Amino acid sequence: MTYYSVLNVTPTSEEWIPEYIPNASKLVAKHGGKYLSRTVTHEQIEGTDASAAVRVIVEWPSKEAATAFMKDPGYIPFLEMRTTGSISEHFLLAGQDDMAE
Repeated sequence: MTYYSVLNVTPTSEEWIPEYIPNASKLVAKHGGKYLSRTVTHEQIEGTDASAAVRVIVEWPSKEAATAFMKDPGYIPFLEMRTTGSISEHFLLAGQDDMAE
């Protein structure tokens, strides 16, 4: 089953970003992931303010691929860079419709 990572990221420093982006991109691809969106161009059209500087959506071939990426020893230092240098929220969504009848 397809899974999606949805991230809200607001950098608190920018020193980590030039090193993070190319390395994270390679590791996402290594685990079969594909960026659907990495953008600062977004607009909230409903709900209370949920600000974030960057929104990211990654498509994964499976939950196992997504979790393998997050646990990859090569990614751990970059994960630490992102979480130390930003306010981040990461959601993992199953590609399913639980509300379908």
